[in-house]
Order: sequence, then structure tokens, then C-alpha cells
Amino acid sequence: MASAAPRVRYLAGFCCPLGGLAAGKPRVLYHEAEVFLSTGSELVYVYDQEGGLLTAAFRFPDQVWHLELLAPRRLLYALCARRGLYCLSLDHPGRSRSTSRDDRDSEDGDQPSPVIPVDPDACILPDAALCAFTVLDSVLVTLVQGPARWKMQLFEQPCPGEDPRPGGQIGEVELSTYTPPAGVPGKPAAPHFLPVLCCVSPSGSRVPCDLLGGPGGFTLEDALFGLLFGADATLLQSPVVLCGLPDGQLCCVILKALVTSRSAPGDPNALVKILHHLEEPVIFIGALKTEPQAAEAAENFLPDEDVHSDCLVALGHHGRMLAIKASWDESGKLVPELREYCLPGPVLCAACGAGGRVYHSTPSDLCVVDLSRGSTLLGPEQPEEGPGGLPPMLHPASLNICSVVSLSASPRTHEGGTKLLALSAKGRLMTCSLDLDSEIPGPARMTTESAGRKIKELLSGIGNISERVSFLKKAVDQRNKALTSLNEAMNVSCALLSSGTGPRPISCTTSTTWSRLQTQDMLMATCVLENSSSFSLDQGWTLCIQVLTSSCALDLDSACSAITYTIPVDQLGPGARREVTLPLGPGENGGLDLPVTVSCTLFYSLREVVGGALAPSDSEDPFLDECPSDVLPEQEGVCLPLSRHTVDMLQCLRFPGLAPPHTRAPSPLGPTRDPVATFLETCREPGSQPAGPASLRAEFLPPSVASIKVSAELLRAALKDGHSGVPLCCATLQWLLAENAAVDVVRARALSSIQGVAPDGADVHLIVREVAMTDLCPAGPIQAVEIQVESSSLADICRAHHAVVGRMQTMVTEQAAQGSSAPDLRVQYLRQIHANHETLLREVQTLRDRLCTEDEASSCATAQRLLQVYRQLRHPSLILL
Repeated sequence: MASAAPRVRYLAGFCCPLGGLAAGKPRVLYHEAEVFLSTGSELVYVYDQEGGLLTAAFRFPDQVWHLELLAPRRLLYALCARRGLYCLSLDHPGRSRSTSRDDRDSEDGDQPSPVIPVDPDACILPDAALCAFTVLDSVLVTLVQGPARWKMQLFEQPCPGEDPRPGGQIGEVELSTYTPPAGVPGKPAAPHFLPVLCCVSPSGSRVPCDLLGGPGGFTLEDALFGLLFGADATLLQSPVVLCGLPDGQLCCVILKALVTSRSAPGDPNALVKILHHLEEPVIFIGALKTEPQAAEAAENFLPDEDVHSDCLVALGHHGRMLAIKASWDESGKLVPELREYCLPGPVLCAACGAGGRVYHSTPSDLCVVDLSRGSTLLGPEQPEEGPGGLPPMLHPASLNICSVVSLSASPRTHEGGTKLLALSAKGRLMTCSLDLDSEIPGPARMTTESAGRKIKELLSGIGNISERVSFLKKAVDQRNKALTSLNEAMNVSCALLSSGTGPRPISCTTSTTWSRLQTQDMLMATCVLENSSSFSLDQGWTLCIQVLTSSCALDLDSACSAITYTIPVDQLGPGARREVTLPLGPGENGGLDLPVTVSCTLFYSLREVVGGALAPSDSEDPFLDECPSDVLPEQEGVCLPLSRHTVDMLQCLRFPGLAPPHTRAPSPLGPTRDPVATFLETCREPGSQPAGPASLRAEFLPPSVASIKVSAELLRAALKDGHSGVPLCCATLQWLLAENAAVDVVRARALSSIQGVAPDGADVHLIVREVAMTDLCPAGPIQAVEIQVESSSLADICRAHHAVVGRMQTMVTEQAAQGSSAPDLRVQYLRQIHANHETLLREVQTLRDRLCTEDEASSCATAQRLLQVYRQLRHPSLILL
């Protein structure tokens, strides 16, 4: 209504729950300047519009479901949930309420009026099953929720001035069946939708409109009244009770017929007539005048004058509206015309106003529709219906007011408008003044060209929405997949971190073997990733294998760096395994720096999984908002260490002499040789010795030797599980070569000494023998096992000695944890050995400093002495106990 914008004025605010007032229970009534208001709680307020003050607030024992005012007697009726019907006399408040000082300091003490508790004696009809009522001057009509049926009851009203308690029951009839709501046994549950009762009288009835219960009663024209309720109701001039039920039935009962049925019993079903079925809860029943009024009649219209309505309306919760009106058919016969309309829903409340207009509220707007004859809602080219006809379609016009939960329309004001009294969901009471003389704009007649253009626009919009739904569905699927992956990653992380020292649900084992690639032998590491858990490693998981040589580990400032291999793990389900083989050396320089550390780690990429879901790489998605950078994870991912394996000299030794003669493999190839040296070697005379540093060192220098002695008792305790019945020396050699590929041959031949080949081609000899240490223990000699390493290569003997010492350290640590004790030793002898070693270490430092300052001639003798000192240090007189 462009030219009829409502003028809204807020009158007062009332307490409401946190989520706002719920529709169905709040009520707003008015009489002259007084407003009676219930918010659905225990309080009923009385507000004076002229003074702008709250004059009273009544507190009932439970929620108030319905209010009606019998204006001539100044009686206010209130339906209290699970209690019954209460009646308050507005002229004699002392009879129905009592006021205490404490009540003035209650939770509503901020209001200017006191909160008055309603006296229990004000309950005139106690009934916990009472759900609806309407009151006439002489009859009280109630609707009770029975076990399986609704029951309508009639009570006789006392005369004015007497006790307001109703007299005896003068009529009763059962309505249709219903499904009772679930509740606590013995206590009826409150219905979600309350029934609606109202009283209708014919125009010739002597009952004035103000005795029909105010907004709950109205007068219909005789023609429509007779068509709806029959000749009996018209002849008896009897009021009729209309009942709208939560199941959608709209039925009626003639009051005088119900009263006389007690003295002349008959079929009770004949007393109830079903007018229509809306198939949704009925929330409003009303009547209005649709025939246009003459201008002079409108000017002489008085607010208190009785209006004879010519149209009956009923409105459902979901927006279905029924309109019934008397009209003439083609043969000139008067027939009832019924039309159903679909209005925006859900409908919270409704009211009928002047000018044939119906106001209804939804959660988002307050709308008005016009049912008057000759309305502009009939297009200029649409033919008007027959005399008294209803419009074929209704077009709601917005009043731009939202969340109205209770509505009451006043008659036409002197300015020619209508004033609505409304209560919002926020608890605000307001008035809306509307100008009825302004027309509600209807839809313009649409041409074929404009209709085609409109259809194209709608189809284009449908296509855009379909495309947007497709893109959004794709984004939702990506994020659901990312959430699933994150959940799996969390489960895998918790399983690995909580496994402790026990078997890990996801493990990675490393083994080494020699392989010949083209003309060079290569040491290969095989890493086996095994998933023994119940989880799956899918998108985002990567196996990282880091190879760190001894030179990189010792010299952090060197140019060498660790090599890291990344292998994506794709679809590694429970019980599956993945095998990865990678080279360890020799490198381009022909050497293999031992020991080599192989570290296996699982890496989960948060950037790949989460970042891909929050910021998809598909740039063609115009409907997806760009993800802010602060939402993406700060870390690249999560690292979960799996294993750490050290490859030393003992694992890399090869033993060509162990193979049988008929299956013996060719000798291992050393590092790639210089082509010039290879050419000179082929040109030398037959029988001459090869010339070179390695051959000269092997011919003229004695082999370097390193040894370590271990208590025989300590070795037996450490090797008792897997080497029972095997000589101690053989068992020790098998234990040292446990991770070598030739250990099975060594075990089969029961060897105690063996000669192998280092990765650089030099010979390495391992000798294990039993010895007796006579000088350490005063009780007698200590049986020991000596492990001796011989090689012409000083670097190889250092690497082999380092590998043996490392195994011994692990064994001693494990045995010490089991509480092994050492025998009594000669402390003075141990101190002398320690002092000798300290002297040798100081001499080593002196000789190394001298090598830096001496010339080439003098440094030869110094180097020889340094080698002798190293040999002495590698032959300690101590023993591991």
C-alpha cells in the first residue's frame, strides 16, 4: 500500500521469554479506552490508552490461554491452563482479587501498577481439560478435551448482579474424534493448537452484538445465516456456535437445539454439522461486510452500531483461507458460495476489519487482503463475478510490520480509517492506523511479450540457481571429505602416540641388501610400511625417508646434506603394506660413509587436505567466497616418527668365500676405477705386482687390528634365548652379523671367524675366541670372549670397530637394567690401566699437534708413532662385565 503506509505507535512493552512470545496463546482485547492483554504467561494486563498507563496486572496460578470480555456486565473471563475458567469483576475488584505488599515488590515491580494475585475463589468452572470457551449474556459455552473426543458443554449464566458462577449444565454434545497429544499419565498434555469458538446470531436476533462475547461473536445477514445453518436455526432465531478444531474441521452447533435435546433426546450427531474441512489447524474464525457502503451511510456509521456481516471467513495455520458468502446462481437461486484461497504462511493471528479486509500476520510480515465487491484486485479486464460474488484470487499487500502474535481490529474511525491493536513477539503493544480510502494496488494485466520476457527471466534464474547448487554441492562434498580425512588422521595420530614401547599399529621396518646395477654394486635399503591398524591412510599422507650419512651427522657445517625421499601413500587400508627400495651408496665419489641412518616418518599435509577444501583450486566457481588466509592452517602438516635404523659396517660386509664353488658369485666390484689406471694395469708385464696405494699398503704395512673383550657370563645371559646349544664364540659372531644377509650361512656352518669384503673392496677379518683375564679378579681368572677386527684399511677397521662397540653398549645397557652385578675386581690394577690410557691420549694430542708444525721428513716418524699409539688404544686391557 504505497499511499496507505501504516502509522505505527508503540504504547507499552511487556515481559516476554528469551525467544519471544509464541503464537496461539497471547490475546489482545479492547473496550473503549481499556486494553486487556495476555502474553501467554500467568499475567493479564489492563492498559489505559487515553492515559497511556498500565492500570493493573493480574497474576493467575498458571498460563492464560484465552480471554473474553462481557462488556455490559464488566466481567473479564480468563481460561487458565490445567486449572479452569476464572471470572474477574472489573467494577468490584475486591471480590475477585487480593493485594499484598510483597506482590508490589515482585518481578514486575518495575511497572507502575501493582501485580494482583487472583483469588482462588475467582475460579468459576474448575476443569483441567478445558481448552476453549465463549460467553454470551445467558449461556456459557465450553470445549473440553476428552480421552478421544472433543466435548462441547453449555452452562446457564446467572443474572446480572448475582454470583458469576454458572448454573447447572443445560446441554452437552460430543464432536469429532482426535488423536490426544502425548503427556504424563494422569496429567493431560497441552495441545499445540487450541480450538477456536465463536458465536453467530442472525440479524433478526434480539441478542445485541456486545452480548456475543465481543470479538468472539458477530451477526450474519439472514440470507447467509439461513444457507449455512438451515431453516431451524432461522426460525428459532437461535445463536449458533462455530468451532474450528486443530485437525481442520469447521463445525457448528445450534444452541437452542442443543438445549432442547436434553428434554427430548435424539440422535446427538444430528446436533453437529460440519461446514468444511481446511485440512490444517483452524486459528481464526471471523465475519466481515463485503458489499460497498454508501458514502452517506459511512458518515452516519457509529462505532457501537451492530454490523450485519455478509461473509464468513476461516483461516488455517498454513495459510489456507475459506470465505463463504451468499450469491445468486445463473437460475436466480440464492446459494452459498465457498472459495478457498492460499495466503502466505504460517499464519500467527488474524482479524477482520472494515471495508471487507482481512489482516493476517506471519513471522515476516503483516498482510492485508480485500474481499469487498468491486475491489481493485479484480483486474480491469477481468469480468466481475455474479451479484455478491467473491474475488477469484487474493493478492496480499504488505504493511511492513513483522512478528505480530495477537491482533484486534477496531471499527472505522472518524477519519475514515481503521486502527489495529497489535502485540509483537517482543512483547510490544502498538497501534497501527490505516487509511481505508486508499486502494491496494493489484497486479497489472500482463501482455504476451512481457509474459514471454518474464518466463525467460525465470528460466534464467532457475538455471543460475541450479548452477549455484551444483557448485555448492561440490564444495560441501570436498569439505565433508576433508573432515573425514581429518578424523582418520586424528585417529592414526592418537594410535601412534599412545602405543608407547609396545607394538605400533603402523610400522616401518628397514633392511639392506647388495644389488648389482650395471657395472657397479649398490647397497639398497628396503623400507616396508605396514598398516596393522583399523584405519586407512588416504589423501594427504606421505612416507618420508631421510638418509643421513656419518659425515653429515658429525660435521654440521659441511656442504653435504641429508637426502629425503617422499613417497605418497594412497589407499593403504587395514592389513595392507607398501614396499619402497632406495639406494644408499656408493655415491658419485665411489665411497660409502658409514654408518648411515635411515629415518622413516609419516607426514600428513594439512595444507593439501584442509586448504584444498577451504580454498578450492577450481577458479571457475564464481559462487564460492574466497577463503581468508587466517582460516588456513599455520603449520604445513603433522609428522609422526615411525622408525630409525642405522646401517653400519657389519651389515654391509660381503662374504664371497661362503658361497659353494659351483654357485660362487663373481667377486664384488669396488668403486669405479680411473680409466687411465685401468689402462696402465692392462699394459704391465705378466707376473709383475700391481702398483698402487692399496696394493702397496697391503704388501708392506701390517694389517690394523682392533679388539674388545666381553665377559663370557655377560654374553651367555644376553644370548641365552636364541642361541641355546651353540658354542659361545659362534653365537657371538651370529649375533654380530644378525642383520647381515649372510647370517644364515654363518649359522649353518657354525663359524667363529670369517673374512669379508668392505664396500670399498678392502678385506675385513672378524675373529671371535675365548680368553682368560687373570689380572683383574683376585678370586681367579675371568672367562671372556675377545672380538678382534683386522683390516689393511684403517678407515674400514674404524667403522667395523664402531659397529661392534655400538652393539656392546646396547647389550650392556639392557643387562644393567635387569640388575646384573659385577664380580670383585682389583681396583689398583684398574687405576693403573686407566692412568696408562690417559697417558696415551695425551701423547696422541701431542703427536697430532706436532704433525701440523713439522716438515715432511720429520712427520714420517711422528705418523708412525701415532699409528702405534692408536693400536695400543684399540687393544685395551679392560673387559666389559
